[in-house]
Amino acid sequence: MSDNIPVEIQLEIMNRLPLESLTQCRSVSKTWKSLIDSSNFIKMHFSSHRTQVQHILVIYENLEIDYEGYECVEKYVLVADDNTFPEHKVSPTLPGLVEMLERPRIIGSSHGLLALYGGIYRDGRRTDVAILWNISIRKAVAVALPNVGGGRYGTAIGFGVCRETNDPKIVKITYLDHHKTKDMKSVACNPPEVEVFTSTTRAWRRSYGNLPRKSIQFDDYNKVNIDGVFYWLAKDVITMDGGFRHMIISFDMTSEEFKEVTLPDSFANMGYILYLYKRGESLVVVVEDEHPVTEDFDVWMMGNGVPKSFTKLCTLTPNGHALVLAEFRNSGEPIYDTLVIDDIVIDRSVGLYYAYQYMETLLLADQPNFMVYE
Repeated sequence: MSDNIPVEIQLEIMNRLPLESLTQCRSVSKTWKSLIDSSNFIKMHFSSHRTQVQHILVIYENLEIDYEGYECVEKYVLVADDNTFPEHKVSPTLPGLVEMLERPRIIGSSHGLLALYGGIYRDGRRTDVAILWNISIRKAVAVALPNVGGGRYGTAIGFGVCRETNDPKIVKITYLDHHKTKDMKSVACNPPEVEVFTSTTRAWRRSYGNLPRKSIQFDDYNKVNIDGVFYWLAKDVITMDGGFRHMIISFDMTSEEFKEVTLPDSFANMGYILYLYKRGESLVVVVEDEHPVTEDFDVWMMGNGVPKSFTKLCTLTPNGHALVLAEFRNSGEPIYDTLVIDDIVIDRSVGLYYAYQYMETLLLADQPNFMVYE
């Protein structure tokens, strides 16, 4: 584009380009790179393209043989979520930071970024880190996680993007785990500690918002991000009869406020196994009876982000399949693990499966591969 063309027109033309073309434009000149990497343009481009074809990232474990024996290795496959599903699939190139992670766990996905958590060994010393990975532009950044809970303490980690600033954030909650203490008085007297990392400042700070109640215990394996709000399945462990009630704790990445989401009495009490999923832009709870008469799963959806407005959406009958993975398709169709085994994974898997919706974005394009230590 000519230098005589006003910047506003250049931005409008660039905003219409697909991400692959924009990545090439970043190398043309310093001026274009500065325009494309600006936070305003990244936000504008994401908003303009977020309704286009999505992808599903499938993560699974594969058993591989090396000179020391057998090892479980994480594998990643991208599948287009369109009328070709599940035929169009590719294996993304892993950044070095992702390959360095030991037995990574998925924190969540938001705005085209995938957040993983695990350990990296440097000079014989382990550092707990979160990796923010933009698959579209093959960019990853590492953030050291300070004071990860151990011993009597548990850690819950969330991830999302601020709706106002388009800034990726990580939230870390350290709390006294009642499973490890068996001392309800201690649980009641020790408030959780909440810390927030913001990518623009590249620093951790104590949260200035409200805190979850002391009796809340997080399920850090059962969580989902929806439009900048992170949801954990949780339990309130202090009840009159010594049992617990299922509930959901949310954290808004913009306001940095926690909220409690009350579940319907029909499945909030003990006796049910719950799973959190994302269906479109709605929070979905899939309910399984601990002592089922049938193999059916009830699907409940929270309406318009209102905590108490859960409506039963449908009943799933897997017919021999295992439960839905971590996502529904854009069409609302659930994905079963047999579909993943037979039609999506490239190698024969021996471990767990996860699936996450993924869209193209320029987020992190202007970030270095930083590592922040406490």
